[in-house]
Amino acid sequence: MEGTNTAGANNRLIAVTGANRGIGAATALELARRGFTVACLTREGRGVRSPPVPGEMAGRMIHLVCDVTDEEGVKRALGEAAEQGQAMGAGGLWGLVNNAGIHLAGPSAAVSSEDFAEVLAVNTTALFRVCREAYPLLKADGGGIIVNMGSFFDKVGAPRNTAYAASKAAVGAITRCLAVEWAPDGITVLNVAPGYIETELNREFLARESVREYLLPRIPVGRPGTPGEVARLVAALFTENIPYFTGETIYMDGGQSIAH
Repeated sequence: MEGTNTAGANNRLIAVTGANRGIGAATALELARRGFTVACLTREGRGVRSPPVPGEMAGRMIHLVCDVTDEEGVKRALGEAAEQGQAMGAGGLWGLVNNAGIHLAGPSAAVSSEDFAEVLAVNTTALFRVCREAYPLLKADGGGIIVNMGSFFDKVGAPRNTAYAASKAAVGAITRCLAVEWAPDGITVLNVAPGYIETELNREFLARESVREYLLPRIPVGRPGTPGEVARLVAALFTENIPYFTGETIYMDGGQSIAH
């Protein structure tokens, strides 16, 4: 049944890349809380780092080693996820959250070609690679949902963030193209584009007085977002399962990008 939020109906398999911390970890936890089986794809293969995962939710998690820049590794991890999902009664791969990414900032005139290429390799090429390798598995299971993790930097002029902004703008384009091409296969593709989200990686930066004085007045809700808020949005897209809603970029930035 579409739109249901019961744990039994949600017993489908969703793979999450970069599920060890930040938004990825929060998303994996929220999906498991809602009854989904979650394949946590991380370079270490250890899954969510913290907080401790409750036993019932932990039992719905599969931990697999996956470096998204390794083509064969991606194919192998997704295949193993589908096999384990079948064994756990969750069926084959039904969903994917493309969360893995990196952020390198610096003056554009000083950014090396190597650093620029690295950002695109992880945030753009690898994201497309995971989508491509997930496609036959999703199609074989009768369709499903892909949620790509973008950024509101895809539409703003952000000094010192040329590579990152370019990589995230490409995520929106990839999402739109795949949504149109794969719709006949029953595959929904969406792009969630957060604004400033406070995680363990940027908490000290966001706590600086100079940053707070600059940033907070520019966010209408008056604060950065939390990984849990993004996770609830992402999980809701899977829980509600609305096939007619596809190809869109959903901005979640506290109103910052539209404020004047």
